[in-house]
Amino acid sequence: MRAAPAPPPVRPRGLVRVTKSATEVATEVVTDPAVFAGLAPEWERLYRRCGTATPFQSHAWLHSWWRSYGRPGRLRLVLVRDAGADGALVAAAPLMLRRGPVPALVPLGGAISDYGDVLLDDERADGAAAALAAALWPAARTALVDLREVRPGGAAERVYACWRGPRRRLADSPCLELPAVPVAELAARLPSAKAAQRVRAKLRRLAALGVQHRVVPAGDPEAVAAALHRLLELHRLQWQGRGVTPEHLRSRFREHLVRSAVAMARSGDAVVTEFRLDGEVAAVNLTLLGGRLAGGYLYGAHPRLREHKADVAVMLLDACAEHTAATGHRTLSLLRGDEPYKHHWRPERVVNQRLLLARRRTAPLLSAVACDVAVRRRGKALLRRMRERDDG
Repeated sequence: MRAAPAPPPVRPRGLVRVTKSATEVATEVVTDPAVFAGLAPEWERLYRRCGTATPFQSHAWLHSWWRSYGRPGRLRLVLVRDAGADGALVAAAPLMLRRGPVPALVPLGGAISDYGDVLLDDERADGAAAALAAALWPAARTALVDLREVRPGGAAERVYACWRGPRRRLADSPCLELPAVPVAELAARLPSAKAAQRVRAKLRRLAALGVQHRVVPAGDPEAVAAALHRLLELHRLQWQGRGVTPEHLRSRFREHLVRSAVAMARSGDAVVTEFRLDGEVAAVNLTLLGGRLAGGYLYGAHPRLREHKADVAVMLLDACAEHTAATGHRTLSLLRGDEPYKHHWRPERVVNQRLLLARRRTAPLLSAVACDVAVRRRGKALLRRMRERDDG
């Protein structure tokens, strides 16, 4: 039976600008948070049609983030629609205005999002990218367009290629990635047979302890929310006295994480897993799922797991790899960070990009940011050499 066509979108209010081009697209800049909320169905359709999108570009994640972290008057959603009767969304740049010494349009999602990007309809990617670049052009008169944490191959690269003004590509945060295969296959990648044997021994240890895991039913939002609250409590407990990330303890982060992950679990973009020891929840893990990429975003584990000599990293990776292999994802991302324990699995180091777009008037802002990045990088390298010298 043929599915009924999607209803045409309701034209939102609260637009800064609406323009129509000869290439049969219309561009809009949305500044009203209520309009952002109403965009959910068509945003989600575009998200599904963008093969490079990560979970951090889903409407559930971005809109929830805005509710917790957004500031009045700063929202800038740059949209490109088909100018035909259906008005389908073919490109979107979820941005906000950041004031200060260097005024800039930056991605929604902030520091708690591991990837930033724009969305392009794969079937119209080239034209949509050119239209999105043109829609960003007026904004670049007064603010730098600063696209952070773009994964190599991301949709924003197409916009960057279309940009006709000053531009600059810089390295951003490193991410470590593994193929989305079961842990037994990941163990085979290890540099020695002994290393693989140790992994198998750790899995046997978990089985001997009776550690069991189950996916919290996505169709039960109350159960998912309860598991996420438990995750955050266990996360606080596991890091007690060891320098927990302060943001993870704040109420705004809790509200965002629960609100977004409940919605993402319902749509298949997140999996919440509970691990039980002696019948009690001893750990909870949140895995985010995108079109091609999945990643373990956050977990909480009771210290008694380590007291029982359970390897928590192997336990979590085993469950994450099981989800990603079963759902057909190509990549299991360990997300941002270059921590030594991640290198045990011989991951590929993939460096995110920072794409800076300007016009002649805002080119000095681009130069200022590039110089600041270079100075900070040299400073970090100097500190690292000093520590190595002191340790030696």
